[in-house]
Amino acid sequence: MTTSDEIEQKLAVALKRLKLRSGLLRRVAGVLERRNWGPGESSDAATISAGRRALAEAGIDASEIGLMINTSVTRQHLEPSVAVRIHDGLGLPSSAINFDVANACLGFVTGMTLAAAMIESGQVKYALIVNGEDADEIQVNTIERLLRDDIDREAFMSEFASLTLGSGAAAAVIGPADAHPSGHRILGGVTRAATQFHELCVGSVDGMFTDARALLKGGLDLVLSAWKEAQTEWRWGKMDRYITHQVSSVHTDSMVRAATLDKSRVPVTYPHLGNVGPASIPITLAEEQKTLKNGDRVLLMGVGSGLNTALMEIAW
Repeated sequence: MTTSDEIEQKLAVALKRLKLRSGLLRRVAGVLERRNWGPGESSDAATISAGRRALAEAGIDASEIGLMINTSVTRQHLEPSVAVRIHDGLGLPSSAINFDVANACLGFVTGMTLAAAMIESGQVKYALIVNGEDADEIQVNTIERLLRDDIDREAFMSEFASLTLGSGAAAAVIGPADAHPSGHRILGGVTRAATQFHELCVGSVDGMFTDARALLKGGLDLVLSAWKEAQTEWRWGKMDRYITHQVSSVHTDSMVRAATLDKSRVPVTYPHLGNVGPASIPITLAEEQKTLKNGDRVLLMGVGSGLNTALMEIAW
């Protein structure tokens, strides 16, 4: 675990030089701490572990999986796919289709959508969606760069979002509803794109550079436009839970106000986990599941760099 205070202690010289008040991460983003992988741990190993746990909890044997989609932003190399390593680590059958899906922080929801469609069409019976993120390297690289004398205040703030990132892993098993009548059901949803904003947030292991103000406005506008267009078919005004992608207090509070959501139904994990990328939504849903009961309606809501948004309803 790394606290925001620890990060700011490392950046103390830069904060003083740029006349930025301490407590920036806590005050602006609401992020108090985030998780890191320990010695000998890796995001790939954690993803495999999450996949095993998901299979065990679902009561599905690895041999029954016909599709495995890795949705991680984190990757150690361009080729081969991360999926092949996870497929091997989980001992999935050679008949199991496996590939990576990259859709920024919407990756996990995108993976669920693809899996549901393939199950519905009869191509596979069970699918496993996985994600593992490693924010450690980008965190180290960002701190090192922000300590340089040529970094001005504007450059510092353009990399501020990198300091909110955290590491984590998640997995979900998806199968046919008729074989599991008591299971949670994906009812469907909508997606919308505003790809003219593809340069607002650009990242790699070296760093993530963001126009935070424009990204927030563009993201909110996109979500609200999708929300309004969906009203003819969907009734999302009174969901039992709204599971949003976890970015910061600013983004969450802005979303709540803009969509007039009941804040008590919008659980948050960013204060202690930070922004775990595509894993944020499934991790937050997993933490909230103990408070959900059969029949509850849950809306997954996210915005991914690019920009893309997705809203997906689940019947618990």
